[in-house]
Amino acid sequence: MTAVIRTAREALKGRRPVAAVWWEACAVGRSVRAAWRGPGRERDLVVQSLKAAGAALLAWAVAGVWLGDPMALMAPWVALVLVQATVYSSVRQAGEQFAAICAGAVIASAAQAITDDHTGALALCLPVLMLMANWSRFGRQGIYAATTAVFVLASGTAVSAAAVGHRVGQAALGAAIGVAVNAFVLPPIHLRDVRENIAALARESGDLLHTVATGLREGEWDAQSAAGWSSDAARLGRRLDALYSARSWSRESLRLTSGPLRRLQRVPTAVPPEDEDQRWSRVTGNVTALTRTLAVTVDEHRTPKAPEGPVLDLYARLLALIGDACHAEADRLLGSSAGPRREAETETETETETTMDELHRRLQEGLREQGQGAARTAVLGTLVLQAENLWAEIVPEPDESAGQ
Repeated sequence: MTAVIRTAREALKGRRPVAAVWWEACAVGRSVRAAWRGPGRERDLVVQSLKAAGAALLAWAVAGVWLGDPMALMAPWVALVLVQATVYSSVRQAGEQFAAICAGAVIASAAQAITDDHTGALALCLPVLMLMANWSRFGRQGIYAATTAVFVLASGTAVSAAAVGHRVGQAALGAAIGVAVNAFVLPPIHLRDVRENIAALARESGDLLHTVATGLREGEWDAQSAAGWSSDAARLGRRLDALYSARSWSRESLRLTSGPLRRLQRVPTAVPPEDEDQRWSRVTGNVTALTRTLAVTVDEHRTPKAPEGPVLDLYARLLALIGDACHAEADRLLGSSAGPRREAETETETETETTMDELHRRLQEGLREQGQGAARTAVLGTLVLQAENLWAEIVPEPDESAGQ
C-alpha cells in the first residue's frame, strides 16, 4: 500500500488540480474505512447525518402525508437543520430559529398588507430582515427570518393571519420533531472526542520526537529538516486547538441528556480531566520551543550552533525515550494496554526512567566540556532544559508527599 501511494504521489507531482482531487478522494476513503471499522468521529458523523435525514422525512410524513398539508415545506426544512451536534444546541437553536421564523412571517405579512404586491413586499421587508439577521439574539439563525419571508411571499398565496399562523405552526412542528429525534435517537455524546484528541496529540508528539531523534543521531539534518520539524510542531498546535474544541463539545453534549440515553449510546462514561489539556498544552509548547531552537542552530545568519559528537547522540537517545513515553501514553488513553501486560509495562517504564536518569546526568556533564565551545554549550543547555520540561510533563515523578 505504501508503494502504491508513493507511486501515485510521483505520478501526480506537478499536476495540482488532479492531485487535489486524488488526495481528497483518499481522505474520503480513509473516513469511510474508519466509520466501517468501529466507533469514532467518522461514525458519529454518519449517525448524525442519517438522523437529520430521518427527522426531515418524519416531519414531511406528519405534515404532508398525515395532516395533508399541500405546502408542508417548513416542517421538514426546520427539522433537518435542527439535528445539531448536541441536544443542547438543538434546543437553543430551535428557540432562536422559531423566533426568526415568526419575525419573518409577521414582517412579510405586514409588508404585503402595505404594498398589496408580492414584489413590493419583498423589496420592503428583505432589507429590514437582513439587518435583523445580524442581531445577536437570533444567534446564527437570523437568516431564517429573510428566507421565511421569501417562502411566504413567493408562494403566491394570499397572506393572512391564518396563513401566518399556519407557517408558524409548521415551523413549530418541525422544530419539535428535530429536537425529539436528536434527543431520543442515539443522542450525540462527544466524550470520546476528548480522549481521541489527547491520544492523537500524544501519538503525534512521540512521532515528532522520534523524527528529530533520528535526524540528530544520523547527523544528516539541515535547515530544510529543521523547517519540517517546525511545521510538524505547528500541526501539534492545531491538534491542541481541536482538543479544546472537543472539550467544549463534550461539556455541552452532557447537557439535557439523561443517564439511560447516554448508556444507550455506549460512549465512554469518563473522560480525561481538564488538567490533561493543560499538561499537553505545555508539552506542545516545549516541543515547539525545541524545534525552534534546532532551527536557529542551522541558520547561517545566527550565532548559536548545534552541539556535536557523543553528547548530541545522547540527546537524540533522550528524545527517543521521551517519544516512547508519549506513545505509551497514547496507547493507555485508547485502552490498547491489556491487563496481563501491565506488569511488563511497569518494568519497562522503570527501566526507561533509569536510562533517562543516566542520560540526563551525562548531558549535564556535557555542559562542562570545554570542547563544545560557549555557543554550542549554550544551545545544549537550552535543549536539555526543554527535554527536562518534556520529561517532567510526560513522565512525572511520584508525589513524595503522598507517602508522608
